[in-house]
Amino acid sequence: MAISFYKYQGTGNDFIMVDNRKLIFPADDESLVKHLCDRRTGIGADGLILLQDHPDYDFEMVYYNADGRLGSMCGNGARCTVRFARNLGVIEDVACFLAADGEHQASVERDLIQLKMNDVSGIEELGNDYYLNTGSPHYVRFVDDVEELDVYEEGRAIRYNDRFTAEGTNVNFVQRLSGNAIFVRTYERGVEDETLSCGTGVTACALVAGLEGMESPVKVKTLGGELEVAFEQDRNLFKYIYLIGPARQVFTGTIALQQV
Repeated sequence: MAISFYKYQGTGNDFIMVDNRKLIFPADDESLVKHLCDRRTGIGADGLILLQDHPDYDFEMVYYNADGRLGSMCGNGARCTVRFARNLGVIEDVACFLAADGEHQASVERDLIQLKMNDVSGIEELGNDYYLNTGSPHYVRFVDDVEELDVYEEGRAIRYNDRFTAEGTNVNFVQRLSGNAIFVRTYERGVEDETLSCGTGVTACALVAGLEGMESPVKVKTLGGELEVAFEQDRNLFKYIYLIGPARQVFTGTIALQQV
């Protein structure tokens, strides 16, 4: 069986998108998803996303990590899915959809997708570092020079330490820039490597920057491009969180699944 797929990217975070409204994709085949995401033997991506019908929402987003396992919330993936839904004609300029962490709203404004994230509280301080959940778990550490950091080695050491090794965590390294801006690099669980951008990670870092006195909106530089995070803050509670940035279609194709 051959299926059509679409490749999308949001600030360098790239995804295989499948229109699965007819439920034709064998989503329980973990090895298939892993193969498709492989950059040498498959299509290549940081994850795979199925867009599916849902009786109570415009659509449902089902996200798989590059290791083939069902994932938690993916912010850049969600923005790409909104763009995908718009291109398919599933939505127009606004969307209400279901993701792994519940309901989300989004809007399309020319090149930008504004994605409303869920409220965040219960941010844990671990010495000078932070741990929080923005739909996915994130460890946040401030550093002086993020460009010179070995993100793979240092991120992997935290992701596989005694506390996080079982469930895993994403690990973010943050440098304060001039003005209301930060530079973020992220080691992602499931990919088990650094990615060019991580939407839930960028969100986590912006909120932690808010805890340390930075005002909304926070501009965020990543290796893959620039994002913005807006929020309302009441001490350690964050509401009306928006992840704002581009999401673009890269190419389309078909693949014969029996060859996998």
